Amino acid sequence: MGYFPTKVVEAQDKEKPAKKSKAAPAAGAKGKKKGSFDINIKIPGLGGKVKTKVMTAFTRQLATLVDAGLPLLRGMRVLERQERHPTLKRVIGEIATAIEGGSTFSEALAQHPKIFNRLYVNMVKAGELGGVLEVVLNRLAEFMEKAQKIKGKVVSAMFYPAAVMIVAVVILAVLMIFVVPKFESIFADMLEGAKLPGFTQIVLDLANMIKSRTILIGDDAPWGLPAFPGPVIWGIVGFVILLKVLLKLKKGRWYFDKFKLIMPVLGPVISKVAIARFTRTLGTLVSSGVPILQALTIVKETSGNVVVGNAVAKVHESVKEGETITVPLDQSNVFPRW
Repeated sequence: MGYFPTKVVEAQDKEKPAKKSKAAPAAGAKGKKKGSFDINIKIPGLGGKVKTKVMTAFTRQLATLVDAGLPLLRGMRVLERQERHPTLKRVIGEIATAIEGGSTFSEALAQHPKIFNRLYVNMVKAGELGGVLEVVLNRLAEFMEKAQKIKGKVVSAMFYPAAVMIVAVVILAVLMIFVVPKFESIFADMLEGAKLPGFTQIVLDLANMIKSRTILIGDDAPWGLPAFPGPVIWGIVGFVILLKVLLKLKKGRWYFDKFKLIMPVLGPVISKVAIARFTRTLGTLVSSGVPILQALTIVKETSGNVVVGNAVAKVHESVKEGETITVPLDQSNVFPRW
C-alpha cells in the first residue's frame, strides 16, 4: 500500500482500547445532534437491487480502468466516488474495503449475491486465476450489453400486441357493462313483449352476468359499502392464488415453463430467447476459462426456465460421464437440430 512505519510501540491492554472504541461513537453521536442530522431509513422491498443498465455501465467503466493499467483498488475507489446509485455506491465501497483487507476481487463480489450473480463471480475468478481480469471484465460488459439489447428488442416486439390486447379488453368491458345492457329496454319497447333472437338474448345475458354485483357485497351492501363486480374480482383473485401455488410446485413450474415455450405466437420468441441466453452464457464462461462442468452448472442456475435447466442438467451428466453434448440437447426437444 506504499506505507512506511515511522513509529513502533508496544500494544496496550486489549480491554482499554475496546472501552475507548465504545465511547468514541457516543461522542460522535453527540456532536451530530448539535450540527447535522444523519438519517438512514431502510424500507423493506425498496433498495438492495441494481438495474442491469447500471451494472453494465459499472462493468464497462471498471474494465476500461483496469485495461488502462489502473490498480483494481484505486479503480474501485474512483468508481465509488462517481457512482450515483446509492446501493451500488455502498457495495463498491464494501468491496474496496474487502480488497484492502486482503480478499480477492471474486471473494468480495461473492459477498453480495443479490447484485453479482454466480456467472459474474465465476468469470471474475477465472480472470484472476488466468491473469486476464481486464479481458474477462470486457467480455462481461459485452455480454451484459448484448443481453440488455436482446431484452429491449423483445420488450419492443411485445409492446404492440400487449397494448392492443389491453385496449381491446377495456373496450369490450365498457361495452358489456355500460352499453349493451341499455339495449335491453330499447328492444323491450320496440318488440312489445316479443322474444329476442337467440344470439341477441345470449349477448344480453352475458352482459348482465358481467355487470352482476351479487356476490358478497352487492347493490344492497350493508353499512353503505360500495358494490363491486364480485364474480370478476373473485375470479381474478382465485386465478392468481392458484397460479402462485402451482408455480411453487416443481411439477407446476415445469408445466408452466413448458407452456411458455410451446404457446402460440409468443412461444417461439420465448424459446429463441432461452436458447440465445444458454449459448451466450456458456460461450462466455468457456472462453473466459471457466471449466466446462462448472460452466454448465452456472448456466443451469441462470437459465430462467425449468425445462431448459433440466436439459442443461442432462448435458452436465453426459459430459461428466465422458459423453457428448449433442445427444442430451437433441433429446430435450428444446434446442433446434441445426
